[in-house]
Amino acid sequence: MNGKVYLVGAGPGDPDLLTVRAIRLLHAAQVVLHDDLVSPDVLNLINPSAEVQNVGKRCGRKTIRQEEINFLMVAGAASGLQVVRLKSGDPLIFGRAAEEIEALRLANIEYEIVPGVTAALGAAAAAGIPLTHRQVSSTLVLTAGHRALENSEDGWGKFAAAKSTLVVYMPGADYREVSRRLAAAGFAPETPCAIISRATTPAQQIYRTTISDLVRTPALVPPTLLVVGEVVRFAQQNFAEEGTSLLALEPNLPVTLPRIVASPVNLRPEETLS
Repeated sequence: MNGKVYLVGAGPGDPDLLTVRAIRLLHAAQVVLHDDLVSPDVLNLINPSAEVQNVGKRCGRKTIRQEEINFLMVAGAASGLQVVRLKSGDPLIFGRAAEEIEALRLANIEYEIVPGVTAALGAAAAAGIPLTHRQVSSTLVLTAGHRALENSEDGWGKFAAAKSTLVVYMPGADYREVSRRLAAAGFAPETPCAIISRATTPAQQIYRTTISDLVRTPALVPPTLLVVGEVVRFAQQNFAEEGTSLLALEPNLPVTLPRIVASPVNLRPEETLS
């Protein structure tokens, strides 16, 4: 039997956001190599007989080198096993998929990419934030926190001029520096921001503020994601409308709205693998 590697997106946390293909693969996998940020609820869907290993890297801590992960994928598939490389969010967005694909190609190992809901989309949906809006933002920029601080203010300036929505993955805790760089790039001090912690999970928290007040951001539990742009103003309105409409349809329906941390400003609105 020929082995194969599946690079599977686990989404931002809520197992209901997995694709049908991802669930089928988890049920049938023989080996699963998963990121540290994959939620326990998603891991619970893995075939009980599968060999499961956490190969994640988090907050700069590396328990295993990328070369070792590549070796485990290649060795498993070369032994005739069906290997799922389970990545949080989407494999192709800040997931080191390119490096792993290259290793699989060099070893002549068959692979398949199964997309997932990336953190920016999951967090924005959970917070009720439209990442684009025809009146205030027609450009969406995704960047990683450790890369964002390496970018020049001039580079960020074009995003400010275009009235873009800027989404920063893993922004870290140095919001003073993030605020300074955004302001230096030309973003207005009153530009609204949202920091979303543990998006789409029961422990989700949302903190809304502005660029000038980012320094006052409380310590939220990682993983977090920062959204910057005028589209954040629509979040609160969406929360209110969603809760009202659900209660109107069914008064006894339990409605769970995302937890919103107080902010200093009031912004508007089983199957064979093939």
